[in-house]
Amino acid sequence: MDEDQIGREGFAFEGSWREYAPIAFTNLALTIVTLGIYRFWATTRTRRYLWSRTRFIDDQLEWTGTGKELFVGFLMVLLLLGLPFFVLQFGAQALILQGRVGIAGLLTFASVLTIMYMIGLARFRALRYRLSRSWWHGIRGGSDDNGFGYGVSYLWKTFVGSLALGLMIPWSMMSLWNERWNAMSFGPHRFESAGEHGPTMKRFLLFYLLPILLFVGIAVMAINQRGAPAGAAGFIIVAGILIFGFYIALGLVALAFYAKFFRVAVDGLSLAGLNFHFYARTREWLMLFLGDIALVIATLGIGAIFLQYRHWKFFITHLGVTGEIHTDELTQSQTRTASHGEGLLDAFDVGAF
Repeated sequence: MDEDQIGREGFAFEGSWREYAPIAFTNLALTIVTLGIYRFWATTRTRRYLWSRTRFIDDQLEWTGTGKELFVGFLMVLLLLGLPFFVLQFGAQALILQGRVGIAGLLTFASVLTIMYMIGLARFRALRYRLSRSWWHGIRGGSDDNGFGYGVSYLWKTFVGSLALGLMIPWSMMSLWNERWNAMSFGPHRFESAGEHGPTMKRFLLFYLLPILLFVGIAVMAINQRGAPAGAAGFIIVAGILIFGFYIALGLVALAFYAKFFRVAVDGLSLAGLNFHFYARTREWLMLFLGDIALVIATLGIGAIFLQYRHWKFFITHLGVTGEIHTDELTQSQTRTASHGEGLLDAFDVGAF
C-alpha cells in the first residue's frame, strides 16, 4: 500500500448522531438510575460504538475494554490514594491547631508533589490502557513501561516549565508529549515522536503578553483620567470593557496556541512507515467549542451527552496519515496488558476522551 493510496483519507468516521442517540440516552438513563455507577459501562459502550465506526486505511477499529476494568481501576484509586489523602488533610489541620505549622506545611507540600506525580502517572497509564484495548486487524498497542519514570518527568518538567515566568511551558508540554508517545508501541512497532516546541512559541508569546498589554492600557487610562473626577465613571466603564475583552481575547489566543501545539505534536508522530498529521486549525477548534456551547444551552444541558461523539468525530475527521504499511507483516504486540482501567485519570479528572 503506497503513500498515494493512504493519503489524508487514511482515517474516516462513518457514524451518525442519529445512530448514536439511542446509546447516549440509554447511558444517561442508566447512569441516573444507578446514581452514577453505570458511567464506567456507559464509557465502554460509547467507545465501542465510536471505535467501530472509525476506519483506519482498510479496516475498522475495535474497542475491547470493559466497564468492569474502569470500575475496578476507580476503586483501586479510592483505596490507595483517597483514604491516605483524607487522613493527611485532617492530620495537617490537627498539626496547625497544635501550633506545628512548619510540619503541617511540609505535609501539604508533600501532598501537592504527590498529586502532581500521580497526574503524570495517570496520563501515561491512560494512554497505555487505551492503546492496549484498541485493536486493528486483530492487533493491539500498549507499552511495557509502567509509567513511574514518566511521573517523575511530569513533576520536574512541569516545574521547569513554570520558570522564567512560564516561558518554558511550550517546551515542557512538547517534551512530555514526546516522552509519553516514545514509550508506546502498536503491534511490533514503536511510536516515534519528535515534535518541536519552537513553532508554537509565537502564539504562546502572544498569550503571554496579553495581560501585560491590559495592565499598560489601564495604567495609561488612569494617568489620563487623573485629576478629572467627572471622567471616573467613563474610566470604570472603559476599564470594564477592556477586562471583558481581555478574557475573550485570552481564550481565543489560548485556543490558537493549543491548535498549533496539537498540529505540530501530531505531525511529529510516526509509526514504522506511517507519518501522522492533524489538519484542524484555530477556526475549526473554535467552531467545535461554540457548537458545544450552543448544543448544551439549546437543549438545557441534555445535549452534553453528545459531546463525546462530537469530539471523537472532530478528532478523526481532521486526523490523517501518509506513508506506507504492509499489513501482512504486522504481528501481535507482546506488551503486557493491565487488568484494570483508567482509575487515576478518572479520579484526577484530567486528559481527553
